[in-house]
Amino acid sequence: WGHSFEFHVNGVPFFAKGADWIPADTMIDRCIEQVYRRLLSDAASVHMNMLRVWGGGYYEQDMFYDICDELGICVWQDLMFACAAYPTFDRAFVENVRSEIADNVKRLRHHPCLALWCGNNELEMGMVGDEWSDNKMGRKDYEHFFDDVLGTAVKAHDPQTGYIPGSPHTPFGDRTNGNDCSSGDTHLWQVWFGGKPLESYKELFPRFCSEFGFQSFPALKTIASFTHAKERTLNSPVMDYHQRSGPGNINILQTMLKWFRMPESSIDLFRLSQIQQGIVVQYAVEHFRRIMPRCMGATYWQLNDNWPAPTWSSIDYYGRWKALHYMARRFFAPVLVSGDENIVKGTVAVYICNDCLTAFKGRYAWKLVRPDGLLVSKGSSPAAIQPACSQKVALLDFSREIAAHDSQLMLFLRLYRGKEPVSENLVFLARPKSLDLMSPGIRKSLRQLKAGMYELSLRSKKPALWVWIETPECESRMSDNFFHLYPGEQKSVLIDADSMQRPHVSVGSIYDTYRPPISEPQ
Repeated sequence: WGHSFEFHVNGVPFFAKGADWIPADTMIDRCIEQVYRRLLSDAASVHMNMLRVWGGGYYEQDMFYDICDELGICVWQDLMFACAAYPTFDRAFVENVRSEIADNVKRLRHHPCLALWCGNNELEMGMVGDEWSDNKMGRKDYEHFFDDVLGTAVKAHDPQTGYIPGSPHTPFGDRTNGNDCSSGDTHLWQVWFGGKPLESYKELFPRFCSEFGFQSFPALKTIASFTHAKERTLNSPVMDYHQRSGPGNINILQTMLKWFRMPESSIDLFRLSQIQQGIVVQYAVEHFRRIMPRCMGATYWQLNDNWPAPTWSSIDYYGRWKALHYMARRFFAPVLVSGDENIVKGTVAVYICNDCLTAFKGRYAWKLVRPDGLLVSKGSSPAAIQPACSQKVALLDFSREIAAHDSQLMLFLRLYRGKEPVSENLVFLARPKSLDLMSPGIRKSLRQLKAGMYELSLRSKKPALWVWIETPECESRMSDNFFHLYPGEQKSVLIDADSMQRPHVSVGSIYDTYRPPISEPQ
């Protein structure tokens, strides 16, 4: 496979699961301990064990690292160089940098969370050439500065922590190819910026993927914070202004057209963009985890926001979780069941990933279901997985069923430890837009547990995909959201609401975004 890129704690390798961290606000003095603790606790609560502090921001305040120490979150620390050519021929600049590095390394080196120093962000992806030009550094000067000058400065003050000159970086082989999957780390942007289908992630086998992602719109309440009602459309002037990625809305719509039926309302489109973002990142992470130990890390771009806008974050500016963050709790789970579908052959390879330091013993079960809820077939089998590994436990052949049911099938996977389900997943044998979904008939009941805390019980008659729960009149946090309901089974969700009065709770699913059929002209 090449050369490994992995992190060890006390000699034990672990799969790094997390995201990239950007400044939490455009105004630094707003970044108080409460903000850091909320965001970092939210990262830890979805099983993240690593954050990469991006080199385009700033060295964070001491409290950031203190909280990471407390929560057990490893920090990959970029030095503050990103996406630019730097005047390494200027002696005063170089000496200033030496002082900057010394000050910050000595300030942070004692933190147990500190896992890696990295010289820069993405210079090796296109900012370095054979010779100097208007927008590129000469390779010789680049390597002298980031390998020798910065590397020596870091090691002089923190010899115990590793250092790499840049991210992405190819330490072995062709260094001019920063995204060589045979060594070092990679930034894989072929889906967002390259327009490739999300299935293309399965064609890549990185040793560590430190950047990848997809945009979505923030929560509806967040959009309402910077728009009037008439402006809440995809491309109103104010919405356009808040979209800072050139191909942003085009990329969101192109992928949506490939995967979903186009929603009738802007509100449904905003919701659906979050589900779509979650699917893209989930697809990549599950692939990376299935191929461990070949790949030993996935940190998606990005955890947080510094203003309210459509971005790649999983938590928006006001701290509201997008669908991606709820999904991350499932695809970053310590023990994960997932399916690798082969649409051409009509097969699904079932994998179990076990990040724990103890073996897993249990069983996995599967149900092949039509959109109308008809159970086509089912199965179950015991599973025993060694610590810290990924294993294919079955290859299921549904080619006959796919032909007989015209691809109108979904595969529900569930992993049990004893009678307790520890992981659930859904594998599509056709893209959701091709499924003839029916109204799921979701029934709900809400009971109060204590002041501000409620239990919502849900049950559906038909499969309900990406069920979302909202409390329009108050802020709330759900114990789960954007999940699938299997027909006839009950799902309980805790709602932590900031209202002392009983909240109004609305529930929807992907079916609600389907465009109603066009009536025949009379």
